[in-house]
Amino acid sequence: MTRHQKRLSVPKSWPVERKTATWTVKAGAGPHGEAGVPLLIVLRDVLGYADSRKEANYALNQDSVLVNGDAVSDVERPIGMFDILAFAEREEFYRVFPDEGGRLALTPIDADAADSRLGKIVRKTQVTGGAFQLTLHDGATLRVDEAEAGTYSPGESLVIDNETKEIVAHFVYEEGALVTAVAGSHAGEIGEIDTITVTPGSGDNAVTVTQDDGDGFETIEEYVVVIDENFTDGGADDESAASRTESDGGDDE
Repeated sequence: MTRHQKRLSVPKSWPVERKTATWTVKAGAGPHGEAGVPLLIVLRDVLGYADSRKEANYALNQDSVLVNGDAVSDVERPIGMFDILAFAEREEFYRVFPDEGGRLALTPIDADAADSRLGKIVRKTQVTGGAFQLTLHDGATLRVDEAEAGTYSPGESLVIDNETKEIVAHFVYEEGALVTAVAGSHAGEIGEIDTITVTPGSGDNAVTVTQDDGDGFETIEEYVVVIDENFTDGGADDESAASRTESDGGDDE
């Protein structure tokens, strides 16, 4: 498998300029699959905290960059939707949130909001011993006992404490729930579910969402994630860091 990544073929969610250079860094194996953005791109192209891979490696070796509460040492570590990035020395905290057009953006949040992260349940399976395993959108898994498992269903969202890795909140997927679209033509838009239309057979269920301004949109169930107001207002300056992206055309060196 090639270790190279052309800028023109990166996923639409990556916050990079595509025509400034031929190559960019390729995401390593890890959370979020192919949609994950290499941490190097976040540090160099989005935040401007490093000018090269060497500088980014130096910063990570100081354990100064935390992702979901854990120190990260790999510049190719994939970063994706709802991850929490913490720069403790700078007292800066960000949540990765879908922006308009589906690009991933960094939303500044306060320190308290950085203690936990959101995860969408995409699968629930029974494992040996009768317990159940919940698989989240980023590939993370949680084990819950049989008695508790009935509380959770695919499509719902959980808030996970970054230190204990325990569930601290649960958002049900239902009409009236606050959601954000994370893909499709309405990516980045937020509203409340008006109706959920179940499609017979293998077709995608449709979701109609209403917004505060009276507008609304329709999308498919897979593209919406249940959130609450804390995930639209992190208590910090709400200017998206993606708007500060100033790629200099640097490759993966």
